[in-house]
Amino acid sequence: MAGNTEWAADAATDPELACPTSSVVDIVFSRWTTPIMWTLHMHGRQRFVELQRHIGTITPKVLTQRLRQLERDGMVVRTYHPEVPPRVEYEITDLGHSLAPLFAHLAEWAATNLDKVEQARHAYDTDPPQ
Repeated sequence: MAGNTEWAADAATDPELACPTSSVVDIVFSRWTTPIMWTLHMHGRQRFVELQRHIGTITPKVLTQRLRQLERDGMVVRTYHPEVPPRVEYEITDLGHSLAPLFAHLAEWAATNLDKVEQARHAYDTDPPQ
């Protein structure tokens, strides 16, 4: 009980504690994480260039940064093959695969609601609030 009181007091002053999903949102929904995770989920193990080709508009620098972060977060595993020339492959981990139901729910929400979002945007843009 006392732990809950302390948490509630901390949550009142720390927005990240008030919304415990914020760290998950930071991990999963940063700009390029979703396309990377989706590509690895759909196509399996990928070399860097294959991954970049599937995503299309991502720069090599940004792809490298996101892959390192995803590896650090335990979502992706990087496998180095010491051959000539060296080969590196990326693969989604079991932890990364555990996000599949979350993405399935989001896809379902999008299919159901994105038209409503577009209608709301159109209404707002047509007659913006004063």
